[in-house]
Amino acid sequence: MCEILAPAGDKNSALAAINSGADAIYLGLKQFSARSSADNFDLSQLKEIINYAAIFGVKVHVAVNTLVKQSEVSSFLSSVCEVWNAGADAIIMQDIFLGRAVHEAFPQMVLHLSTQAGVCNEYGARLAKEFGFSRVILARETAFEDIQKITDIIETEVFVQGALCTCFSGQCYLS
Repeated sequence: MCEILAPAGDKNSALAAINSGADAIYLGLKQFSARSSADNFDLSQLKEIINYAAIFGVKVHVAVNTLVKQSEVSSFLSSVCEVWNAGADAIIMQDIFLGRAVHEAFPQMVLHLSTQAGVCNEYGARLAKEFGFSRVILARETAFEDIQKITDIIETEVFVQGALCTCFSGQCYLS
């Protein structure tokens, strides 16, 4: 199945994507989002967009995809719960090990592993699935032959346009 998943860095972008026929959008919270240059969403704005998207059958994936310090874990878990309870369709995370803990604590949550995790082969895909992720967002540099192997293991998402990362996916600023 092919899905058009559009980025939504602010309310206007979210509305434009929904109104233009996207199947899903992804957006970030003001906290824990790697897209710090985007306006991002607080919980109230998130609920508004989720409710609007639901009218059109558009899914909303929420990126909480920064590396979380030990001192932030409690706040992170609270945010993830709030996002899920607001009606998000999926949570996008960078840290595969924290994702494993989230999955064990909240097995009903749909978790997608961010491109920042660098999955580009079947071994990373198997580990993501074992740790409770239902989808991997592949590194842009994943070879075509590896994409087929990965799709046999777990649902995949690939970028078809755009790349700020010139070195390695998910490490845009480092690149």
